[in-house]
Amino acid sequence: MPELPEVETIRRCIEPHLVGRQVRGVVVHDGKLRWPVPRGLLRDLPGQHIAAVERRAKYLLLRTATGTAIVHLGMSGTLQLATASTPLEPHDRIELQLDGGLALRFNDPRRFGSWHWTRRDPLDHVLLRDLGPEPLARGFDGQVLRQALARRSCAIKLAIMDQSLVAGVGNIYASEALFAAGVRPGVRAGSLSVARCDRLAAAIRNVLSAAVACGGTTLADDGYASADGAAGYFQIELMVYGRAGAPCRCCGRPIRSARQGQRTTYWCTSCQR
Repeated sequence: MPELPEVETIRRCIEPHLVGRQVRGVVVHDGKLRWPVPRGLLRDLPGQHIAAVERRAKYLLLRTATGTAIVHLGMSGTLQLATASTPLEPHDRIELQLDGGLALRFNDPRRFGSWHWTRRDPLDHVLLRDLGPEPLARGFDGQVLRQALARRSCAIKLAIMDQSLVAGVGNIYASEALFAAGVRPGVRAGSLSVARCDRLAAAIRNVLSAAVACGGTTLADDGYASADGAAGYFQIELMVYGRAGAPCRCCGRPIRSARQGQRTTYWCTSCQR
């Protein structure tokens, strides 16, 4: 699933091509997504100029003067820039036809992505209003994290993947951040000291920032690519994720893995406590 770095990479790629352009039309090639494509999107978006392309957690926001399109990539979705004359690819679901002959196409093989439309503040939308703080925003630090984790009895890995506590952190980067902070994924979230929260908050920021700088992570089974077709390369920097049985890059001990919250977790028994 595209996580925060992948969504931010796509945002940075499409922003210069979209801002200021007029949406000439919205074409639904196949609307069988996680939720039905809203009629308001088809009715209100054509004719509007895109004023900004923003991100909140794992959602992309295409703002116009009359409303905002909210896009979630789901498990396998991507946004791809193309010319209007470029033949459709398999799994192209939705297309924004823009002035100047440009098209923005939403491709989603597994159909878990979704498009939404709101005339109100998108941050008040039901999908966004209860999200936690942005880990890459100014002000996200150990104190903010400790407040979010207070009285939480679940494992720390599950806590930092809870979108109501920290927005945008998924399985890959949760495992990597916990390794960088030296915290085992099964530690009770509410038990972390101030110092450990400081280290973990910094690790979350650093890992996500490094992944964005690398264009995200492209794994063999997800086929993620940015809007210009470029794959991410943070996978070559991964310290624990997907490396079960391999030696830890720091101490040489075998990386462990286990199921945690229906996802596979990876950690080093020596470097993380």
